[in-house]
Amino acid sequence: MHTVAVLALDQVIPFDLASPMEVFTRTRLPDGRPGYRLKVCAPTEEVDAGAFTMRVHHSLEALAEADTILLPGRADITLPLPPAVGDALRAAAARGTRIASVCAGAFVLAATGLLDGRRATTHWVATAALAELHPEVVVDPDVLYVDEGQFLTSAGAAAALDLCLHMIRKDYGSAVAADAARLSVMPLEREGGQAQFIVHPRPPVPAGATMEPLLAWLEEHADQDLTLDDIASRAGTSTRTLNRRFREQTGTTPLQWLHRARIRRAQYLLEHTTHPVERIAHQAGFGSPTAFRDRFKRVVGTSPHAYRRAFRGGPGNDTARRAPVPAGGTGH
Repeated sequence: MHTVAVLALDQVIPFDLASPMEVFTRTRLPDGRPGYRLKVCAPTEEVDAGAFTMRVHHSLEALAEADTILLPGRADITLPLPPAVGDALRAAAARGTRIASVCAGAFVLAATGLLDGRRATTHWVATAALAELHPEVVVDPDVLYVDEGQFLTSAGAAAALDLCLHMIRKDYGSAVAADAARLSVMPLEREGGQAQFIVHPRPPVPAGATMEPLLAWLEEHADQDLTLDDIASRAGTSTRTLNRRFREQTGTTPLQWLHRARIRRAQYLLEHTTHPVERIAHQAGFGSPTAFRDRFKRVVGTSPHAYRRAFRGGPGNDTARRAPVPAGGTGH
């Protein structure tokens, strides 16, 4: 079982501490087993968490046993890092342990020197401070999270949930991550500078929304060459009325929604089949492989080939391939 150690330091932000713990503890593998073992550790038995004092069961020695270390933020970003903590984190990094920060936890990670020369992010109100205090870190203020391989950083605490799902996806595959997202009642589509890797079912619309039948039809026919006029004809309305109603009920336009549906299908096919990219481009409804690659990189943040390398061949992919095929897709 994958062990996650959450490091609690004085003035830890409770939300930063608890939210990722909830995501990981809710994660279940297809056979029902938990995917993660959680340990909260600290350099002292009691930790000042602002409104309360927290007793911790594990010392810094737990970091040596962890596969992943999570660093929550602290209320005061200028607090010095205890030397023993810095030494333990650097030793863990030398062993290859994955280390991820939550929100202002980037200041803790940066204080170890492990982020020097690397991209990182934190809450948008603190990005300037991070750049000033740690000029060797390449601070990116416009993304939800940054994955530098062994070291990962997230923006605000809510973005840390996206980062956790990203890590679950890398560890166990898309089906397990999607289940974790549903259990955590996460939004199915995130807007932001960092495109998300998680494949979700199509975005929900309000109960009873008149667009629901049209959305189902679009999902089923995403592989076809559909124009705005085609969609309006199916809805039995003008393109102007269609655009207005669509934005009111989904927050986006029909063609933008269709592009997202095609990307979701392409992600599934890249993960669950060995079809060449050219064939997937056709199956997902793109006019050409070039158009597919361009759109995929804009939305997902990487190329189709890199995406396939990242999310095929992991320990969870055999079970992930048993997930239902999205409407209109094919798994073989």
